[in-house]
Order: sequence, then C-alpha cells, then structure tokens
Amino acid sequence: MTSRPSASSAPVTPGPAPAAPPAQDAKAVTPMGWMHTARFLTTAAQLHHLPVYDLPEIAFVGRSNAGKSTCINTLTQQKQLAFASKKPGRTQHINLFSLGKQGITDAVLADLPGYGYAAVAKMDKARWQQVMANYLVSRPNLLGIVMMCDPRHGLTELDEALLDIIRPRVAEGLKFLIVLTKSDKLTRAEQTKALSIARLQAGGGEVKLFSALKKQGVEDVAQLLWDWTHTPDGSPIQAASAQAPGEGSEPPALDE
Repeated sequence: MTSRPSASSAPVTPGPAPAAPPAQDAKAVTPMGWMHTARFLTTAAQLHHLPVYDLPEIAFVGRSNAGKSTCINTLTQQKQLAFASKKPGRTQHINLFSLGKQGITDAVLADLPGYGYAAVAKMDKARWQQVMANYLVSRPNLLGIVMMCDPRHGLTELDEALLDIIRPRVAEGLKFLIVLTKSDKLTRAEQTKALSIARLQAGGGEVKLFSALKKQGVEDVAQLLWDWTHTPDGSPIQAASAQAPGEGSEPPALDE
C-alpha cells in the first residue's frame, strides 16, 4: 500500500493571485442608482413652513402639463413619488424628497407647483406664484433649478418671467437646466431646432431632450444632477452656507 506523501514533502510554489473582477465605472452606474433612492421627506403649503436642510437642494419647476411629475417619477423609477393632479394647477404644495444611498441623505429634490393654468382662481394663482418667486430668490440651500418645457410650445412668457427672477442667482453660480419633455413627439429635425432655440433662451444654462416614453435623456439628466451635488470622486458636496442673494427684499411675481 502506497503511503500518502506528507504536505512537507511536496512543497507548492504559490502562483499569482487571481485577478480581481473589473471594477464597474461608478460614473456610469451611480447616478441612476442614486436617483432611485428618492423618498418623500415633507410637504408645505407655505414657504415659512418648509424646513431648511443643511443639504444641496434642486428645484423642479414648470408650467402645468409640462411633464414635471412624469419627469421626476421617471428619473426616480417610482410611478407615484411626485403627485400629478387630474386637474392641472391644483397641486399647491412644495414637496421635498431625499436622495442618498444607505439611508444617508446627501441631497434634496423640491417639486414646486405647476404654474400658469388658467382654470385656477386668480387669487390662488397669484399667491402661489409669489410663494414660488420667494422660494427661488431666498431659499438658502438652493443649488440648482430644473425647468420643464414642452418643446412643441417653447418657453412661454411665464417661463421667461421665471428666468428673469433666477437670473441674478444663476450669474452667481446657481445651476440651471431646461428639460425639453415629451421629445418623442418631435422629429429629429424638430428636436435639433428645439434644442438650438432653448439654448439661446437658457442664457448659459444647459438643455436636455427628455422622453419618459422612449427613456431619452433619462441617464443624461441623472448624471447632470449627480455632478451638481457631488465632487469628481463621488463625495457629496456641502450645502451653501451663505445667504441667498435678494434676501430681505420682495421678489417680483410670475405675472401673467
């Protein structure tokens, strides 16, 4: 019977360590996963009831029926995160949502009421347009604004009025993006034309085509919002601590 050799009699030279699996490109996968962490934080009908978090905040604005709720729900992959009223213009609260992995919030999304719907009572409309103007001028941790625009109609007078309100803050570093929603309803030539016009009107802001149906621009917008709120190495940025320009003064309203 042949005896089994002892371990010491057959020394083994260790070979090279197995290669580690290739790391995923964080820039390609993190922004979408980050957007999917969105959770409801709070809602307020008055600006002074809205808590100010020590976190960068990104506001979504746009006319009623411009596709704002659909855009938020598509980006976050949650069908009912942003409430869309069956009667346009009836949603009159500012809703905040948290973003951040592993339960650690590193940014906030603010869903502002849609503006400009004619069926809303004039007094209510004027009040909410003033609340929005106050928010855009005085919100201290506001980092960026995402404006929804239906490219079939282009920027309206109310959109232009909103741009006038935020222009001083944009000049001082406020991020700004125009999202051309429902882009699947345009031909390629019409998309190119709409982009060119919106870029001229944006005055230095960025413009993206977006289609919830075709998923066009979803990753592009998520990447941009990630870049706004994170350093190149992926670390969350700190909220601005300085007072917002215009605090203490009454901003102009979004006039019809």
